[in-house]
Amino acid sequence: MFQPSVLALFLYFPEDKSEYIPAVISLTIFMIAAFFTMRFIIKISKREALKAKELEEQIKNNHFTQRDS
Repeated sequence: MFQPSVLALFLYFPEDKSEYIPAVISLTIFMIAAFFTMRFIIKISKREALKAKELEEQIKNNHFTQRDS
């Protein structure tokens, strides 16, 4: 019942729209940082997947050579 009145305490729409500028700047900076962080994580993940695949192939080849001997 009291939810709209509680939420109204946290809403603030400034009359001077120039107060939005710092928020937009910080949002832009964090979005760019998040984008590059995600690309970095994906790049490292692909590199680790390639290493895991090479290790798997090495183990398979080693297993087959020992089995044939």
